[in-house]
Amino acid sequence: MLFLDVQIQKGWCRNMNPLLILGIETSCDETAAAIVANGRDILSNVINSQINIHQRFGGVVPEVASRKHIENIALVVDMAFEEARLSYQEIDAVAVTNTPGLIGTLLVGLSFAKAFAYGLGRPLIAVNHLHGHIYANFLEHDNIELPAVCLVVSGGHTSILYMKDRKSFEIIGETRDDAAGEAFDKVARFLGLGYPGGPAIEKAAQQGETGKIKLPRVFLDRNDFEFSFSGLKTASVNQWQKIKAKEGYSVHDLAAEFQAALVEVLVEKTMRAVEKFQVKTVLMAGGVAANQVLRDTMRRRAEALGIQLFYPSLKLCTDNAAMIAGNAYYHYMDGNFAPLNVNAYPGLLSL
Repeated sequence: MLFLDVQIQKGWCRNMNPLLILGIETSCDETAAAIVANGRDILSNVINSQINIHQRFGGVVPEVASRKHIENIALVVDMAFEEARLSYQEIDAVAVTNTPGLIGTLLVGLSFAKAFAYGLGRPLIAVNHLHGHIYANFLEHDNIELPAVCLVVSGGHTSILYMKDRKSFEIIGETRDDAAGEAFDKVARFLGLGYPGGPAIEKAAQQGETGKIKLPRVFLDRNDFEFSFSGLKTASVNQWQKIKAKEGYSVHDLAAEFQAALVEVLVEKTMRAVEKFQVKTVLMAGGVAANQVLRDTMRRRAEALGIQLFYPSLKLCTDNAAMIAGNAYYHYMDGNFAPLNVNAYPGLLSL
């Protein structure tokens, strides 16, 4: 499935010689390319989604994802240039995600980006995927006051970060096992709700009632910023096996309680970090940040504390290359370029 999004901001002019960066993102199952001017203006944002391919498996199959990236990446990059109405030679740098993610899919994007940069004689910029997600907020929102607490929550990552400035990040808490999005997918698959699990459970929960089925708020009693969603997933499975034959319960009730339990922990841990670090801004990012219950709950808590809350539009919550190209702008301005022998890393090495 191919989605095109072209946004040309007012005030952008070719005669102003903007800094143009091509971004490439292949950390999981979206093949994405985008061109961003001056770290802010999205000239093109092309995403080739593999959701339909992986639905039959109930999750992403790494080998299949890698092969599809190989098939699609050249086409997606060409479409990004076409939509931006630019030639290859007009870009100033090539940015690519090199960590974290699935190693096979990362290598596809990184190898293509290396060859593209080398062929054009342009610098290569390696971007951390989590930084990209956080930076999606800066593509759409003005006057974000830093420092901030950032909640990055997706299918592969659940972390709380302290962001001192636009180039300084510190992980202060993360999941010990499953990411939030991964837990959504696994519970949705068990309940037969479909894939991806986040939207499927959110839709089912609208017809359910929280509290009818009791699920734990894992790690909420701990005085830290760590998460664990594997236990919540297991508790959901066990509870459903006990009560599914009883009258008065539905899969919608379990979906509602699961979502409520997960959201409560995410919000409470984030707000504890706000209080500890005395910040006035919270940034949310990642695919799970598209969940409306999470957005609404976080917004109510932020308003109660008198702090600012920002999150990207739905199109920039999920994996995309505009966030990679946007974040790369600051690398470019600092001269932080990657050598052509830079590697891909599936784990989060550093921030």
